[in-house]
Amino acid sequence: MIEKYSTVHRLRQGSGLVVFTLLESQSDKGRLEDSGGKGLMKRLEEEIKFNSYMVTEKFPKELENKKKELQFLQKVVSEPAMGHSDLLELESKINEINTQISQLIEKKMMRNEPIEGKLSLYRQQASIISRKKEAKAEELQEAKEKLANLEREVSVKTNQTREFDGTEVLKGDEFKRYVSKLRSKSTVFKKKHQIIAEFKAEFGLLQRTEELLKQRHENIQHQLQTIEEKKGISGYSYTQEELERVSALKSEVDEMKGRTLDDMSEMVKRLNSLVSEKKSALAPVIKELRQLRQKCQELTQECDEKKSQYDSCAAGLESNRSKLEQEVRGLHEECLQDESRYHYTNCMIKNLEVQLCRATDEMKAYVSSDQQEKRKAIREQYTKNIAEQENLGKKLREKQKAVRESHGPNMKQVKMWRDFEQLMECKKQCFLKQQSQTSIGQVIQEGGEDRLVL
Repeated sequence: MIEKYSTVHRLRQGSGLVVFTLLESQSDKGRLEDSGGKGLMKRLEEEIKFNSYMVTEKFPKELENKKKELQFLQKVVSEPAMGHSDLLELESKINEINTQISQLIEKKMMRNEPIEGKLSLYRQQASIISRKKEAKAEELQEAKEKLANLEREVSVKTNQTREFDGTEVLKGDEFKRYVSKLRSKSTVFKKKHQIIAEFKAEFGLLQRTEELLKQRHENIQHQLQTIEEKKGISGYSYTQEELERVSALKSEVDEMKGRTLDDMSEMVKRLNSLVSEKKSALAPVIKELRQLRQKCQELTQECDEKKSQYDSCAAGLESNRSKLEQEVRGLHEECLQDESRYHYTNCMIKNLEVQLCRATDEMKAYVSSDQQEKRKAIREQYTKNIAEQENLGKKLREKQKAVRESHGPNMKQVKMWRDFEQLMECKKQCFLKQQSQTSIGQVIQEGGEDRLVL
């Protein structure tokens, strides 16, 4: 019992801070209730403003940021893996864009007018206020989360105290009374502690006197034994003490036997009375239980029948549903085929209408007496193109004929030119050898010809 009380006391000490915070919140609530409906309305208006700010401004921004992050991550995942060269290229692009941004900012700062400067100040102040507002909203949200965590801790601690002691955590005035009672008990505890210290000091003195008396008793016993040995009756005092001790033990055992027999008889009587009482109390419950068992059997039988009916009905409905789904699929496919056929026929009709319109226009242009209209006609354009192509073909045939006629002499001239190139190359090689080596033969020039004599 003492250990249980100490554990409960430790739990109450551990949850003291939480209880005090909750007491402060309860006292704030009490002050609001005492101040009347104005304080309550003011607090409700503040909560409504805070909730509206969170819903209209903060949560949409956070949601938009999360969506952007998700889109960016999806884009990163969808793109292929990037190498070192790709990363370097991206870094160079980022640097270029940053330089462009800085240049644009400098240009804007140079072009700014005094009105724009005032507006920028107001914008800065508005951005600072919005940031402060967001920070305060986050602090309020964190405070609410802390309060909820503290309330959860308090509920856990109360459940633990109920499990250990079966009592609830005290609140408000009860907790104050409990604290005052603890203070009074602490003063009583201090007094009792002082009394216990006095008792301990007295116990030390009594223990010392007991040791002295034991030493004196041993000395007396030793003297008595020496006297008994001198008189020739050694062991007489020991045997007398043992007999007295055995007789005292026998009387105690006899008393315990009598008490145990009485206790056992009383216990048997009590158990018999309890059994009879329980039987009488359980008799109507057993009757009701029999009736309920019979009713339960009937209900289970009826439930099985209803379940079999339900299963058969569900199977029939499922088969009907599958048939209807198949019919719907077939009709849907027919509808799609008819729609595609309809669109195809519409396209063909439009194409035919366009061709018919072109044919009527061509007939009008061909039949009309106006020369300009006739020139616009497709037939006239085609005849004109055919005549141009025929003239071009005639010119190309004439050119081909000329090429065929001059092909033989041209080829002969090309062969002669190649032979001349080989002869000049040979002369070049001979001249180079003559300059680089010693003279092997003699070159003779006669009649415009060069001869090498070895």
